[in-house]
Amino acid sequence: MNHQYFMRQALAISQRALPECQPNPPVGCVLVKGETIVAQGYTQAIGHDHAEVQALKAYQGDLHGVTAYVTLEPCSFVGRTPACAMTLAHSGIRHVVVAMLDPDPRNNGRGIELLRQAGIEVEVGILAHEVMPFLSNYLGKS
Repeated sequence: MNHQYFMRQALAISQRALPECQPNPPVGCVLVKGETIVAQGYTQAIGHDHAEVQALKAYQGDLHGVTAYVTLEPCSFVGRTPACAMTLAHSGIRHVVVAMLDPDPRNNGRGIELLRQAGIEVEVGILAHEVMPFLSNYLGKS
């Protein structure tokens, strides 16, 4: 799989979240089956779906063989919305690719750990050098 290509698509989609998603960070997610993007999502207005949930809701079909590409580590805590890491863990997706860890002390590696504990293969750091400059302006404000 071309991880860089799909992460760049997730990054492009994340920009659609602005400004409505604030104070949450603008996160993008694409679901890929084979070499095809089958669904996408981005963080909605506060209290509404995060990128991963929006992408999952947009996909109609079997999640076997689907990989999720997410620009920021899925949240591991419940706030105004359920924890995205738990939603992914229960979705049937077995592979998640994440650009960067969430520096929020409520998360910061916990989302990755939840996914791995659920038996999901997780890769972290794909295109972090491209995602971080965009996201860094929005982190730590939620």
